[in-house]
Amino acid sequence: MKIIADFKKFLNIKGAWYLLLGLFLYGIGTGILAPMNAIYMSEGIGLSKVQIASIFSISVILNMIITLSVGTISDKMERKKPLPLVALVLCMIGLLIYMQADTYSLALIGMIVAVAPSGLIMGQFYAMARNHFMRLAPSIYEIAQIWLRATLSVGFFIGLLLGANLYVLASFKGVLFGNFIGYFFLFIILLSYKEYEPIEVDAQESTGEAFSIVMLLAFLLLACADALRGLYLPLVVVELFEQPELMSYLWSVQAVFELLFMTVAGYWAMRFGSKKIIFLSGFCALITYFIYSSSPPLFVFFLVQPLYSFFVSVLYGVGIGFVQRMFHRKIGFGSSLYVFLFEFAKLVGYILPFIITGYQPSIFLLPAALVTTSIVLMVGLFLVNRKKQLNFA
Repeated sequence: MKIIADFKKFLNIKGAWYLLLGLFLYGIGTGILAPMNAIYMSEGIGLSKVQIASIFSISVILNMIITLSVGTISDKMERKKPLPLVALVLCMIGLLIYMQADTYSLALIGMIVAVAPSGLIMGQFYAMARNHFMRLAPSIYEIAQIWLRATLSVGFFIGLLLGANLYVLASFKGVLFGNFIGYFFLFIILLSYKEYEPIEVDAQESTGEAFSIVMLLAFLLLACADALRGLYLPLVVVELFEQPELMSYLWSVQAVFELLFMTVAGYWAMRFGSKKIIFLSGFCALITYFIYSSSPPLFVFFLVQPLYSFFVSVLYGVGIGFVQRMFHRKIGFGSSLYVFLFEFAKLVGYILPFIITGYQPSIFLLPAALVTTSIVLMVGLFLVNRKKQLNFA
């Protein structure tokens, strides 16, 4: 079977285990802190909702600026590995400051130093991985990168479980220290990793995607919709069922199907084209949001999770290759732009709570509107391209 043969080939790629282990640990580190960060600021430091949102927003804006600006020049650098190494050192220093924070200003400084450079880790890590796979396994490098991204998801969900236990055993400091350890081990692994130089574009088996502002905007709208869902689903579930622990089970169901669908979506994208699969995934998200907005019973939330998992698998798995191929001569910039788009979506998630009040299920009509706009943009682009082809025929 092709999938099994490709996966065996993937596991035998020289040096691939460094990449797999590195992203796995990074996922654990981020998963440990992600659900507890705002709670730590609120209960551990005593910050207000406005102060917390401002810290997140300022950190993410600086992250976006650094990620895209450094990504622009990274393709001119002979080696990309120093960039994530420096970023990891800064992130660890920021975490140490953040651990000692007892005021808004100190928390802001700690978060800026810890978060602002972090986009370089993922952006340049993906760029190095793509160069690595294209050189050593050109026949499977697209699906290899998707499997690598799936490893991050596995680490993240394990990190969620570890974070909850660390909080019980060692309070907020234990959670922050767990995040620090994740960064530290990733730093050690990257030090040992051998970076491969990119091969010439003409020698690649891949062809680039046509650059399209419309597709990038459509992709950004999908990312914003997912960011809003990630923010509001836990709040809506608690509002409806008054059982916070239910979200752990919902995330777990999503995680299982996400790993399966990343592989399926990857092969479908190679066969039918990334745009068609992204378009299809948008409808999966749209159906899910409409079901959420109807205040369904609890079992329905679980039933639609596989549907939404397909959307997430395409967004995070197929999406990275799609954006990178738009800039296949500038992999560093393409990878950084992919991270930038999701950071922007995250920023939208931080700002909107000040515009939208309450946590009623009808709130999911907002991400549904974003996805609908994205689908309309993709349909419009298809019709325009189709018209151009007919004119040339």
